[in-house]
Amino acid sequence: MAWLPIKLVPDTTRFDFVRWRRFWFFVTAGYVALSLGFVAFHGLNLGIDFKGGILMEVKTKGPADIDTMRGKLGGLGLGEVALQGFGAPDDVLIRVQRQEGGEAAQQAAVEKVKGALTDNVETYRRTEFVGPKVGGELIRGGIIAVIASVLAIAAYVWFRFEWQFAVGAIVALAHDVIGTFGLFSITGLEFNLSSVAAILTIAGYSINDTVVIFDRVRENLRKYKSMDIKELINLSVNETLARTIMTSMTTFLAVLAIFLFGGPVIQGFSAAMIFGIIIGTYSTVYVASSILIYLSIRESISSGQVGGATAAKKD
Repeated sequence: MAWLPIKLVPDTTRFDFVRWRRFWFFVTAGYVALSLGFVAFHGLNLGIDFKGGILMEVKTKGPADIDTMRGKLGGLGLGEVALQGFGAPDDVLIRVQRQEGGEAAQQAAVEKVKGALTDNVETYRRTEFVGPKVGGELIRGGIIAVIASVLAIAAYVWFRFEWQFAVGAIVALAHDVIGTFGLFSITGLEFNLSSVAAILTIAGYSINDTVVIFDRVRENLRKYKSMDIKELINLSVNETLARTIMTSMTTFLAVLAIFLFGGPVIQGFSAAMIFGIIIGTYSTVYVASSILIYLSIRESISSGQVGGATAAKKD
């Protein structure tokens, strides 16, 4: 019995994506403004990685029961407490937020943790105090990483295609990155180093979709020299739509499983990834592609002003 391939999207769709571009531009600008406003006035719920705190690595008596340990530590009044299993089944990493006061307050918190976990822990392998200075350095490092990745992606698209494509890509990426920061600020999800990793992953995911559509746009610009640019953008997005939907769905399902069953330690990461997949797909279709309509991309292609290695190939 022959198996028929599953098609979520037909190969010959004819959706008019650019018809409502002005409306979606307005929605995009509104959400970016909302995100910037929340980040500026409400801020982010910074985790221990950035605020500083206490880090303890313990070896438990047998496989770690993290839920039980979390319940015991949650009632100590120490503020934010995060537990994470790593390495062997009996290895647990405990993070406790920085306590008000000096070194004596931090040491008192450590003793509280040890007292609560007497029945669970066999040995305490290390105990470290992360000061606010280290947290500030991590914040700066995270900001630099995000900015550097966006600029590197823009440079790659500029080299691979034309400057108009780079503008579309950078606007879409800025929307995705700012929108994800807005998600953390609006919802109050903890923002930590894994959140920075999620933002960098979202940027890479988004540009992957964008490059696929841009490549088809450039190909069609040479193939249909007299076609109206709006019709050409629609054609290009429709021709790659099946691939875009399938990639987004498979990635979404994988991240959804992590969100549902991965536990609270990586909940912020998985939530950001779910949101990023949605807005990354949206920005590729409705932002990056539609911007090309206003940037005289056809004249650039017709005059042979093609970027980098692609120009040599076409010549």
